[in-house]
Amino acid sequence: MKRTTKLRQMLMGNDTAVLMEAHNGLSAKLVKEAGFEGIWGSGLSISAALGVRDNNEASWTQVLDVLEFMSDATDLPILLDGDTGYGNFNNVIRLVKKLEQRGIAGVCLEDKLFPKTNSFISGEKQALAEVDEFCGKLRAAKDTQADEDFMVVARTEAFIAGWGLNEALLRATAYAESGADVILVHSARKDSSEILSFMQHWSGAAPVIIVPTKYPTEPMSKFVEAGITNFIFANQCIRTVVTALQDTLKKLRETHDLMSVENDIAPVSEIFRLQGMKEFASLEARYLPEPTQAPYRALVLAATKGNFGKLVEDKPKCMLNLKGKPVLTWHTEAFNKQGIKNIGVVRGYKKDAVNLAGLSYFDNDDYGTTGELYSLYQARDFLKGEVVIAYGDVIYDPFILQNLLAQSQGVTLAADAGFRIRPRVDDKRDLVKTEGTRTPLGGECTLQAIGAIEPDAASGEWIGLLALQGDAAAKVVAALEAMAQDEPEALRSASLVDLLNRLIAAGEKVNVVHTFGHWRDLDEQADLLASDQVS
Repeated sequence: MKRTTKLRQMLMGNDTAVLMEAHNGLSAKLVKEAGFEGIWGSGLSISAALGVRDNNEASWTQVLDVLEFMSDATDLPILLDGDTGYGNFNNVIRLVKKLEQRGIAGVCLEDKLFPKTNSFISGEKQALAEVDEFCGKLRAAKDTQADEDFMVVARTEAFIAGWGLNEALLRATAYAESGADVILVHSARKDSSEILSFMQHWSGAAPVIIVPTKYPTEPMSKFVEAGITNFIFANQCIRTVVTALQDTLKKLRETHDLMSVENDIAPVSEIFRLQGMKEFASLEARYLPEPTQAPYRALVLAATKGNFGKLVEDKPKCMLNLKGKPVLTWHTEAFNKQGIKNIGVVRGYKKDAVNLAGLSYFDNDDYGTTGELYSLYQARDFLKGEVVIAYGDVIYDPFILQNLLAQSQGVTLAADAGFRIRPRVDDKRDLVKTEGTRTPLGGECTLQAIGAIEPDAASGEWIGLLALQGDAAAKVVAALEAMAQDEPEALRSASLVDLLNRLIAAGEKVNVVHTFGHWRDLDEQADLLASDQVS
């Protein structure tokens, strides 16, 4: 549905409609996320955000620039607080054309003189426009609009200027007859007497909308009973920003300590989310050419919490220290040694704490009820070209990764052929059953099965390293998307082991490169991490 149609249905319908103030692209997004259905592009708030007075000090083109960012940031319909139209009928004609070009759903024009002053600043001293002149502006706006659903709201300041009920009714009637879709009746009283008096005498020639800024204690139900279903919350966003920012700046100035506010403000990751950085990463993967110097990219699956007690109260296991640096840093350094710079991480538990610079992040917010494959699915756009996939809680000597990359063909995993002599206590070991032998002189070692295999039938234990070469990544993505379409519950619960067995069952050859020890599963050897944490 067009945004103009949405706004028209909101304001012309019988249901209660609230337009929430926004003053830039970010606040427009937050209004949308809060569940509001429409936006009031407040002149007071936009000018305040620009650091100037609400006296038409911000030019109409500067206001348009702000509106364009707001329109791009959300699909909600926006009604602009268009002041007096920034001039006469001719300015209104150009304004309407430019608003429609930017996808703005409507404009509210007020019957004061240009340049205007905010209604709550000595309103009784402010002159009103001649009725006929203002009606000409309204007719110009309606004659200009190309979209029949574009809304023109006429705002009368008769009560603000102290001209009384009869003048308010006269003006509102004339404005409705001149084509205004909705009438905004404004009042600066701290009670609803003027508004309710107006409604007792209003003919109903057009719906009425009000701005209850000065009478916030009055319940909306009172106005609904009087026939008003349209409301504008006109400046609460900008006032919230001012209060919060003043408080934060005061604390920082007094303490010179970032931690005095750190727990009370949004994490940087939330700003990135609102900016759409996840979408950007997807577009980057889609449109940027693959790096020629290092065709491989690497993905670390690190969404789970880990069984480390108090050590993971505020961070996941991949960010715990191991020999003085986070486990995730061990991974990135191992990849960097092999020339792999394009590294992605799937986060979940305490994801904001996973914040190493230079990495691409993908989030599995359902980490508590899903498995590895669901995490991999969240990063499916990253699986292009040649990819290494690694468990976030396994570390290994660099030569293991080097050997895997040197011998990888299609789908290839690294397995520990010395699994029988290692003192492992993990009862969920991913053992592999293979066929054939690969030697420096050639030959193939292919996977027959992986998972719960009798040790006597196994040739090794998978160490959580998997390489995808050629079209293997595309095949993995296709398998993931097929599961999402046909078996969504299986996708949520499955592991990488399940994926490998599915590939084998589908006739895909999975190669195995053996190593002998020199790796550690940190879930099994929690003491390696516990001994390195600083209290």
